[in-house]
Order: sequence, then structure tokens, then C-alpha cells
Amino acid sequence: MYTLTSLTKTYKTARGPVTPLKDVDLRIEDGEFIAIQGPTGGGKSTLLQMLGALDRPTTGSIHLAGDDLSTLGERRRAKARAERIGFVFQGFNLLPTMTAGENVETALVPLGIPAAERRSRARTALAQVGLDDRIDHRPSELSGGQQQRVAIARALVKNPTVILADEPTGNLDEDTRDDVLALLEGLWRDQGLTMIIVTHDSAVAKRAPRRLHLGGGGITEIGDK
Repeated sequence: MYTLTSLTKTYKTARGPVTPLKDVDLRIEDGEFIAIQGPTGGGKSTLLQMLGALDRPTTGSIHLAGDDLSTLGERRRAKARAERIGFVFQGFNLLPTMTAGENVETALVPLGIPAAERRSRARTALAQVGLDDRIDHRPSELSGGQQQRVAIARALVKNPTVILADEPTGNLDEDTRDDVLALLEGLWRDQGLTMIIVTHDSAVAKRAPRRLHLGGGGITEIGDK
């Protein structure tokens, strides 16, 4: 699935260069469920951007299913994001003027899918997260947990091979957090997805079979739970 080789990312700032990732080597197999932990500013979100083809490394390579995301042209990188990768964010990132169904459909627009098929697939994706009866509700009419389920449906609707989740339970209470985690775990098991979650919450991280710690520019494996 993913192979990272000597991956380095350096940002130029007013105070000098900052390198959140330095010579990172990592392999992620198809169908793995991984949690990434580490301190604030330790490079977790930067790594997720690299995995999601949202940014390029300064040096090194990152291969996804044989394609080097560090050297692909912008059109092919956008195609990889649109077809292979689903994103889930802490803040849900739903458009407030759109219904749940319309928010889910937005993931299919770049793929050129006709409107009727988009609507049908959005309903199916919402059913997968238990919200097909909320297809015409706007975000303001949904709880935080329901909004995150809509965001997960939006990630699922394009049938990706990878789900990248950046603090997906960070805005949820403990009970809702556990419900959303159970949903993600079920989708991972049932659909064979590669699931990569960035989290500060050890209770979330401990649910993943494989855990990584990112800090000081490097990445290490966390031992058995």
C-alpha cells in the first residue's frame, strides 16, 4: 500500500527552517488499521497530508500502490485523492447550506458521476453509517456524532482503499467517541480498508492493532497494548 523512504519535510519560517519529518521510513500494508500519536507540532498532520497527496515532501519518496506521490503531476495526484483516499476531519468540514446527502455527494463531483448516481450512492453511504433517514437534514439539524457520521459517509461514498482520519473524535463526548470508533472499526473489518488515524487520545489509539509515535522528526513503533 504505502512505502515511505527517507521522507523529509522542511518548512521555511520567519524563525528559520522547521523539519517535522526527517528521514522517515515506513511501510503500511493493505488493510492495516494504524493509530499515530505524538506531541502537538510533532508532524502528525504533516504526515497525514503526505499520505493524502495534499503536500509533497522536501526530499524522499512516498509510494501509494506503485505511484510515487512525491513526483506525480498535479492532475494525477488529484486523481489519486479523488479515487483512492477518503478524508475524515476533527471539524467535520460539512457545508452548512447543504443537506447530508448533498454533502456526501460533493466527494463524487470531481469524478464526473451523473447527479442521479451521486444521489443513489450518497444514500447508500449514509445507510452504511446509519443515517439514510437524515439524507435531507442540514448539519445544524444534526448532533455532533451524526455530523461526523455524515463526514465518514462522504469519505466512503467514492469507494476508497484508504481512510485518513485526523482527530476524528476530537470534538465528541466520550460515549459518542466510542460509537464513532466502533463504526470505523466495523467499516475497516467489513470492507478491508486501510485505516490511518491521527489522535491525541490514547483511548482511541489503543483500539488500533498497530500504533506509531511521531516526534522529533522520527517515527517509532509502540509496543503491545
